[in-house]
Amino acid sequence: MSRLSPTFFSVQARGALVLIAGACVSLGVACGGGSNEGAVKTATAPGGSKDPSRWPADDRSMCDWRNKPELEVAETVGPGALKPNIRRVYKTFGEGEVRHKTLVCREVDTNLDGIKDVVRTFNEKGEALHEEADRDYDGKIDVWLKFVDGRIAQEDVDTNKDGKPDIWKFYVNGQLQRIRRDRNGDGKPDVWEIYSKGRLERVGMDENGDGHVDRWDRDEQLKYEAEAADRKAREPAAEADAGASASASNASSDAGPSKH
Repeated sequence: MSRLSPTFFSVQARGALVLIAGACVSLGVACGGGSNEGAVKTATAPGGSKDPSRWPADDRSMCDWRNKPELEVAETVGPGALKPNIRRVYKTFGEGEVRHKTLVCREVDTNLDGIKDVVRTFNEKGEALHEEADRDYDGKIDVWLKFVDGRIAQEDVDTNKDGKPDIWKFYVNGQLQRIRRDRNGDGKPDVWEIYSKGRLERVGMDENGDGHVDRWDRDEQLKYEAEAADRKAREPAAEADAGASASASNASSDAGPSKH
């Protein structure tokens, strides 16, 4: 395995950071947390308008709530908005003492053009299940998020505007572990990135298009640090074993010579 050149590795890392930043914007808005919810963006989706008085009657809702009386809908105004741009849909679950109302869908018009561009669904426990977002405000979904136990597990991104993901990001316990990238637009990954503690560790490249890695490039510095950490973790155990051996030897000496 060869070491990655500084230029190659920095470009890959910057690309990953940009994608993560985009996902964070989507997550922050859809979650309704902080001051990012409803933040004004410059782009306008087709059919939308920056003039609230000209917002379309159809905001292209992505929550399935119409003609469903069992659902409760709440419209709120986010920061910077003059009209409601956030919709929350609630559903009541259970009977008797366990009866409870839970948020099942939330959608937001993040660029204040009258068209919803982020939607997130939740399960009966209120944990996030799925999210879709139009990150570039062209009227088409280009980011898909999946959650497990309320934590992000996968993010798919469409960067070439063909309606299909060409970047697949996978998370374990909410932390980025690996990324697959499709460089030629054939729908199949040809770059594989492996991360360790949020840091790009190695990159695999498919050079002949057969769907298999032909070359792995590794961050040798990260490999060295991992090996050093492993050696350091082993030192206390080695010292303990040495101490135990010394104690056994001393005990044998104190006991005197063996009788035959």
